[in-house]
Order: sequence, then structure tokens, then C-alpha cells
Amino acid sequence: MAGMIPRQFIDDLLARADIVELIDSRVPLKKAGKNYQACCPFHTEKSPSFSVSQDKQFYHCFGCGEHGNAISFLMEFDRLEFPDAVEELASHYSMEVPREQSNRSPAQQKQDQKAYIQKQDDYELMAQISRFFQQQLKVASDKDTAIDYLKGRGLSGEIVKRFGIGYISDAWDGMMKVFGRNSQINQQLVDLGMAIQGDKNKPYDRFRGRIQFPIRDKRGRVIGFGGRVLGDGTPKYLNSPETRIYHKGQELYGLYEAKQATKQLTRLVVVEGYMDVVALAQHGVDYAVASLGTATTPEQLQTLFRTVKEVICCYDGDRAGRDAAWRAMDNALPMIQDGYSLKFVFLPDGEDPDSLIREQGQAAFESILDNATPLSQFLFDHLLSQLNMSSAEGKGAAVDAFKPYLAKLPESNLKDAIVTQLANKFGANNEMQLKKLQQNFTQSADNKPAVKRTKTTPVRLAIALLLEHPHIVEVLPDPAILQQLNMPGIPLLNQLLALCKQNSKVNSAQLIEHFRGQDAGKQLTKLMCLEHHVEPENAESMFLDLIENFLNVFIEQRTEQLLEKERNGGLNKTEKQELHGLLSA
Repeated sequence: MAGMIPRQFIDDLLARADIVELIDSRVPLKKAGKNYQACCPFHTEKSPSFSVSQDKQFYHCFGCGEHGNAISFLMEFDRLEFPDAVEELASHYSMEVPREQSNRSPAQQKQDQKAYIQKQDDYELMAQISRFFQQQLKVASDKDTAIDYLKGRGLSGEIVKRFGIGYISDAWDGMMKVFGRNSQINQQLVDLGMAIQGDKNKPYDRFRGRIQFPIRDKRGRVIGFGGRVLGDGTPKYLNSPETRIYHKGQELYGLYEAKQATKQLTRLVVVEGYMDVVALAQHGVDYAVASLGTATTPEQLQTLFRTVKEVICCYDGDRAGRDAAWRAMDNALPMIQDGYSLKFVFLPDGEDPDSLIREQGQAAFESILDNATPLSQFLFDHLLSQLNMSSAEGKGAAVDAFKPYLAKLPESNLKDAIVTQLANKFGANNEMQLKKLQQNFTQSADNKPAVKRTKTTPVRLAIALLLEHPHIVEVLPDPAILQQLNMPGIPLLNQLLALCKQNSKVNSAQLIEHFRGQDAGKQLTKLMCLEHHVEPENAESMFLDLIENFLNVFIEQRTEQLLEKERNGGLNKTEKQELHGLLSA
């Protein structure tokens, strides 16, 4: 049910999680001293400034300032809301996320609960429908027609099972008879795009007489379908509409299956159709996905580049295919940094990946992929084909033609090479032209400004040390000894001391998580990254020295307060004794 995720569960989850393992599965890390590093996945850079600490269970980019724990990383990298990030992390460790009542109003709680239950019901219903379609492929009266079609496309029973391919007969209510039990479910089926509202409020099947390809999200949940007609009916492919659980611009058909087949993907090839993906997998190319439309969206490209460093778009060689390739390239430009590549393959007329790999085999198809056209060549071929570089006018127009695309491309070796290549097109005075072009096309190296360094103060240093080494609270005889001290930052330090005392095994990531969504949380994440140069073996003694200094400040403050009161009106017996004790200390 919906509700707040218990704090204790989040603490237990973060205690079990390994942030190095999590990030390395998405961004390959290299050991660097006691930490791990990589080029930051959140901004463009040439040299690694993204650091991951296994001890702290914390990541930090010294270039753009992004930082956080395992949950924060999933929220930023996978673009998940907090509850979904917790669910994703928990699923990795086979943990069930419990829920408890929140402090939201009863009306809000009811709304949250309804939305949560609705989504869970949606996923479950789509899973049931997918299993129904798969069953129909075995038991439908006209199953032989569907099976013969799949066999004719060269698909084995194993590959059909892997992709969950099913079938539905050409009847108006084949699915509705099974699932349309009442008006509420009927409406749910309409909302999920599985049925269409007919006359007299009677829904009928959207998909009829079609091979069914289930579309899965990154967690393997069925969120939609693509249906391929048998015979000459139209449309050839019928797709699920946008629903509350399916947003086609954010999803990639076959990505879940590709990740299941190959744990360490190195490249992905983007094709146009479901059958292309399945046929390639049948012949050993387990890294194909379909963009669920002619143009690959920025969201899809972001997902691709967060999965692999090499993406190959494989399209038809006709005008539509090249237009789709150009839109994909344009969308991808801001994401292309050193080490990442986007390439293009344009197939001959009448060929698609499915037919090509069936005719020529895996080796021949992968050879075509290996010789794909790089982004830079595609850019030059397309733009220069529209210009006459033998004329001064054409050369002048070239700068304007390239400028909007190079402006999107981050500073990188690729951008430098394109500018140099363009300058060479100008002929004899290319050095002068190169300088001019570099001035025209240069932008800041990073998409985000460098983070400002946090000034080190005694309180900030104490908090930073406690965040890194929560166990040092044990050296204090009383964690509440600073409660009366009036100094900026001390209340936050006292909160941390109390949390550390409550749980002797608390780690840095758990401490930070306690303050998510609060201003204090932002302060703590900055202090987690404080460069204080205190070695771990010296952390305890430094922390005690700081606490002693704070107590001395308290003694001075309290002494001054009592002396001031004595001058202005006098002290009672208890206050006189306290002052005497302070002055004698």
C-alpha cells in the first residue's frame, strides 16, 4: 500500500547496498587510491573528477558538485523519484519495501494510496494479459497460422519465450471475455490502451489477429504492446498508446532483454522495429533495441549512453531513414563526450536488419556495424552536400551551417577534430581559418560551473569528521555535552551526535539520508566533500580537540553571561556557585 517508507528500512537498505557495485554497473569505475573514479556521468569532462568512496558509501564530482548516496545516484542517473529509487535499490537485494502512514493529510494519504495501488494493479494486469497472449500462441484455434509465421521469420521457441511473444486471434472481444469482468476493470483496460471504448459504453479489443510483442520497462515489467498483423491488414504494426505507465519517448524495446542476455554491454544498435530486435537476437546479436518510433528521443539517447559508450543507429537508406538519423544525431550532440560515440548504418533498398542477418548471418551483419559511419562523417556528408566549397560564398556559408551543431557539442577531442577538418576545407589559409573557427565554436568545457569550495571552520570540520567516522561518537562520555553551546552549526552537530549514539553501526550514507529534503541535508552533503586533509588515524584525536575547544567557548560564553548578570542585578545562590566553578576551572 501507499505511504511513507519507514526510516529503519531505508537505513537497513543503505547498510546492505554497495555504492561502488551500483555505480560500476552503470558507469565503469577505476580504482584510484582508496576510492574509485570515472568521468562524471552528470556533466561533460575530459579527465575524471567523479569520485566514489566505498568507506563513506558516497559519491562526489569535484567538477560539477553532484554528490549523494546510492539512492541519490539512482534518482539522478536513472531519473527516478525517491520512492522508485528505493524500490529499484531494494529489488536489487530482493528486499520488499514496507509502507507506513505518513504525516500528510487524510485526503492526501488517500490519494497517494489510490495512485500507488492503481499502478501496482496496472502492472499486474499487464503481466496477466502478457501471459494470456503467450498462452494463446499455444491454444488459439488459429495458432498454427501464428506459429508458421514466426517459424517463417526464423524464430525459435527459445527466442519467442525470451521476448515473451504471444498472439491474439482476430476477434473483437478475445481479451475482453477473459479480463473484462466489471465496469471498473473495463475502464482500466481502456486506460491501459488494451481496449477501445465502443458504442453503448462497451469496450472492445484494441489488438486483434496480431503477433504480440510485450514492451518491458527497465525493471522487466510489461507496460505496453506492439502488435504485428498477420497477412496484408493495416496498419502493419499497432502500438499501445500513451498511458499512466507507458511513455514511449522514454522507453526502448529490447533493452531489458539485452541487459538480461549480456551483463556487460559494450554497444547497442538501434533499429526501427520489434521484429528486427528479435531477429537479431535470434542470430546472436543480443544488443539491439528499438526506439518505438522513427526518431530517437533525447530521453532514449540518454538511456542508451548511460548503458553503453557506443551506439549505432541502423536505419533504412531512404529519405525517411536518413531524416530519422539526422534527428537522432541532433538530439545526441549534447551527450557526446570523449570516449562515447554515435555511428550510423544505412541499409540498401528493400533490406532491413531482419532480412539482412537471415540472408548473410551474424558475422556479416556485425562487420557492417563495425564499419558504421561515425557521427563526424555523417555531419560533414550531410551539410557539405548542400554547399559549394569551391566558392568563397560556399566556404562562408559552411561556418553558419556547422555553427548550431558544434554549439551543442561539448568541448572534446571530437569537437576539435571537426573544427580542424572544417578549417582544412578552406584550403591554403587554413591555420588562420582554424583560429577563427575555434573562436566561433568554443564554449565552456563543462556544462555546469565548477563547485565552490566550502570554507573550513571548526564546527564544519567536526561535522565532516563525524560524517566520515560516525563511530568516534563513542569516545565522548556524554554526546549531549554541547547542548547548551550557542554557536552556528552546533545544533546540527548535536543532531548528528544523537543519531550516531542511537545506532553504533550507522554509516555516512545513512546519516545523510536522515536529512533528505531538508536544508541541513544540503549542508551535510557539502561537508561530506570537505577537503580537510585529516588522516583517518588522526580523526579521533582531532575530533576530541575540537570538542574541547567548543567546551572552552561554552565556558567563556557562560562566564560572560553570569558576570554581566552580576553587574546588572546580581546572581542567585545557584548562579554564584556556577560562576565560582567556571572561574576556578
